[in-house]
Amino acid sequence: MELQLQHLSKQYGSKRAVDDITINLTPGVYGLLGANGAGKTTLMRMICGVLKATSGNIHLNGKTMQELGERYYAHLGYMPQDFGFYPDFTAREFMLYMAAVKGLGKEKAKSRTEELLALVNLQDKADKKIKSFSGGMKQRLGIAQAELNNPTILVLDEPTAGLDPKERVRFRNLISDFAKEKIVILSTHIVSDVSYIADIILLMKNGSFLLQEPMATVTDSIKGKVWEVLVDEYEAARYSEQFSVVNLHHENNMVRLRIIDKVPPSPAAIYVEPSLEDLFLYHFGEEVKEEK
Repeated sequence: MELQLQHLSKQYGSKRAVDDITINLTPGVYGLLGANGAGKTTLMRMICGVLKATSGNIHLNGKTMQELGERYYAHLGYMPQDFGFYPDFTAREFMLYMAAVKGLGKEKAKSRTEELLALVNLQDKADKKIKSFSGGMKQRLGIAQAELNNPTILVLDEPTAGLDPKERVRFRNLISDFAKEKIVILSTHIVSDVSYIADIILLMKNGSFLLQEPMATVTDSIKGKVWEVLVDEYEAARYSEQFSVVNLHHENNMVRLRIIDKVPPSPAAIYVEPSLEDLFLYHFGEEVKEEK
């Protein structure tokens, strides 16, 4: 199984939302990271055929999306960021409806519906209307419908947005269970969600990939460059102007700064192991601040 994106671009007027992306995807979990507006959703919508590329091609096992036609979509499971539920449907009714849309036969639709509702721990809520569901329950139902046709390519756009920490852990475990022998593309700006389950990190900025790197080595570019130093508040302001501060924490009238720089920012600074969050904030720190 290989999904190939070849020089894929999407232009909106003078803005290029996706800019000449080329990558070969094989089974595994790909964590697509970037600040809002990086182009993640546009890229995923092109992969799912919701948007047409301005230029470039998408191939599945050597054949273009156009050549494969409906056979391409049979491989896809998609959970968009803003999933449209029918609030007066029960969970079971919704799953059966989506199974019909995906072309599953009646008996197959019934068996997959029951199997997946149990898998996402909604079997006890199967006959409850969706409008009574919590955000976490709706998210679980969203991933269940994406799995109905047992896709080989699973595309999840911000699946953990708005969930509490307990729900996010449950959801990450669910994705890990679904990920066996599939190409899973998981888009998020919640770094911890992908740090636990992704095999490959795709860091996206301004429509392009800054890096495509296995999780095991993704922070190598900042290894030996992450420091912590404890300073007073006056010094903290000065350090923030001079260095790339990725985190700060107030401690008893002092401030602990986490800094990325080639050399120690002061003799008192201590080296710390870099994390995926350090890498993310190093590239997107200012954009993340603007979003808040």
